[in-house]
Amino acid sequence: ILGIGFIVAFGPAGFVSSLVEGLFGQVPWSIYTLPAIAIIAGLTHVPYVYLYVASTIQNVDASLEEAARVAGARPFQVAVGVTLPLVRPALIYSAILMLLLGFELFGLPLVLGDAKGIMVVTTYLYRITAITGSSAYHLMAAVSMAIVFIALSLVVLQRYLLGRMEGRYVAIGTRGYRTERLSLGRLRWVWATLLALYLLVAVVLPVLGVVFRSLVVSWGPGVELREVLTLAHYGEIFKLPNLSRAVTNTLLVSAFGGVLALGLYLLVALGIQRGQGWGRILDYLSGIPRAVPGLVMGLAFLWLFLFVKPLSPIRGTLLSLILAYTVVWMPYGVRLLTAALLQVGREMEEAGGLAGATPVRAFLTGTLPLLRGGILAAWFLLFIQFVREYSTGVYLLTAGTEVLGAQIVALWGTGAVEIIAALATVQVVIVSAVFVLANRLGVRPQGL
Repeated sequence: ILGIGFIVAFGPAGFVSSLVEGLFGQVPWSIYTLPAIAIIAGLTHVPYVYLYVASTIQNVDASLEEAARVAGARPFQVAVGVTLPLVRPALIYSAILMLLLGFELFGLPLVLGDAKGIMVVTTYLYRITAITGSSAYHLMAAVSMAIVFIALSLVVLQRYLLGRMEGRYVAIGTRGYRTERLSLGRLRWVWATLLALYLLVAVVLPVLGVVFRSLVVSWGPGVELREVLTLAHYGEIFKLPNLSRAVTNTLLVSAFGGVLALGLYLLVALGIQRGQGWGRILDYLSGIPRAVPGLVMGLAFLWLFLFVKPLSPIRGTLLSLILAYTVVWMPYGVRLLTAALLQVGREMEEAGGLAGATPVRAFLTGTLPLLRGGILAAWFLLFIQFVREYSTGVYLLTAGTEVLGAQIVALWGTGAVEIIAALATVQVVIVSAVFVLANRLGVRPQGL
């Protein structure tokens, strides 16, 4: 979606490019280059780094920074010499996560690089299917295994580095800690301007570009806006059966699939928390899907349904998408519920056991009600991620199982940019509405 928005805003005929060209006579950038794709991908991945690093910085004991300032260090020296070393594990985790996300990047390279022949491993895999069909199993398997091998290597490296640093960067001990706001002084306007510029370039203008493109028949130099404005593209969504099904199926898969996924994730999280020796093994196994890009996971499920005859009837149903989405997002859902379980002691279950209740009943009546907030937050997160998911469903797309993300990818090759923009706008509206609802209910899912 953002790739299309960047084209409308910053492409050769984009409204930002037209404004810059009118002021300076030329546009000093081209978004159809590998460096531009890398920069745009970096901008879109900033929130992931922020989520991990910000939470770590908030837990840094302010007394450590205060001691450095008392010793004569300036704020910049404190940040570089004290704060950054303490958040090094989060920085390393985020850096390797960015590499993982880079290897599974599909939408941006497809939208911005395909026309210029710029391919990454995921778009190359997609093009193999488009050219040869689904019969080139050996070549597709070789490319998929290369992607998985690289991604798994990064996950192993990540765990190894974090394991080596465990205990070396502890900033919160048994003596407690306190946090403190740091006054930026005159620099606050500089940082506020940079933040506003980032939000404008990375979020506001691309999203406005998508919405704008959905409301015009065509756009380019010399086109009068009042002559091309239309709502017909939204009418096409409800007129064409495959597009209207895409909206309905997306809501069904996200709502009911999220519930089914939560049930599985809760069982896995309980196994990790309550298990003894096998809990750690289950923890590692539940994290494996993180190393498999969504496109490869969708291809794996396609082969599973094709070659395992008892599972063949599942192909062509929404259950196939629910199963694939559940596996892809398992690491994130399990982590959310594991964190919620860590905040609830086992005293309620133990009290229920002493009162004669079975372990299952003690959990359902004692622990589960206390997990309501965490479970609701996890469901909202899964709903939003299922709505946004596109690469996993590409290979599972059939007549009757259309979803918004996969349908947008399928339409991209036809050149129906206006319809794609309308579908993308519907997707943005659904995600925004659910996000607002979650905040109204006082739920703040981690990762949003």
